[in-house]
Amino acid sequence: MSLQIDTLAYTNQLRKIPPEHKIIFAIATLVISLATHPLVQIFIALWMGIWIVIYAKIPFGFYFKLLILASFFWLTSLPALMLNSVPVMAVPQVLTDAWTGVTIGHYYIYISRNGSEQVLAIFTRALASVSCLYFLMLTVPFTEILQTLRRFGFPILLTELLLLMYRFIFILLRTATELWTAQQSRNGYRTWRIGMKSLSLLIGQLLKRTLQQYHQFYLALEARGFNDEFRVVHSRHYHPKARYLIEVILGYTVLIALEFGQNAGIFTRISASILSIFRLSRIYHQ
Repeated sequence: MSLQIDTLAYTNQLRKIPPEHKIIFAIATLVISLATHPLVQIFIALWMGIWIVIYAKIPFGFYFKLLILASFFWLTSLPALMLNSVPVMAVPQVLTDAWTGVTIGHYYIYISRNGSEQVLAIFTRALASVSCLYFLMLTVPFTEILQTLRRFGFPILLTELLLLMYRFIFILLRTATELWTAQQSRNGYRTWRIGMKSLSLLIGQLLKRTLQQYHQFYLALEARGFNDEFRVVHSRHYHPKARYLIEVILGYTVLIALEFGQNAGIFTRISASILSIFRLSRIYHQ
């Protein structure tokens, strides 16, 4: 899946849009999604889905799988937020907060109304935030993200570490695939018992093989005159479109208007956040 994400980042229909525009757009939308109410967050998730699926031409099935994967972590938090328990004697105190419940022994286990509201708020916020993250991952190659961060003034050491981690992920996936293929060719997973043994061997060899290949990667860099800074070939053949800029401005106006209708106090915070982000963009172009 990581390889497919990298491939789509290089071949999507928004590839010729300047990366700094897409990064600023994703960050600004993320700020809005973190500061608004669930209704606005749902609109943000739908809006980012339009950018990803319709404009960038990312396959809907693949994008949906990514959302399902992210939703799995949200599902793991459901029991802790929705379920609650009190002694049987304290049941009258929680009846107003209980949707339904059962008595087990000396305890009353129930589904909390407040917990259900928290679950909904967390889900909409996580969905909107993850949509912004996926837009960035699926439309901007990782190397261009790092180069843009450098131009924005991020420390070189930080971007170098991120690039090494990114490279390490591909080495790890390739090593795991090679080991798994070798075990499959020897019927290493024909039974549950043998499969567990093969899996333990794979995990044991994975770290060793990965570190060996990473060491070979470092030796190759040294042989090519590595001077503690990665240089990546980068050509800036970008063509910004006014249509997208107009749509972004109109979209932000609608989102802020929706939020302003619910809570006038948050309007100032959102406006200040967006203003600071666009100031950063102006500093970059100067």
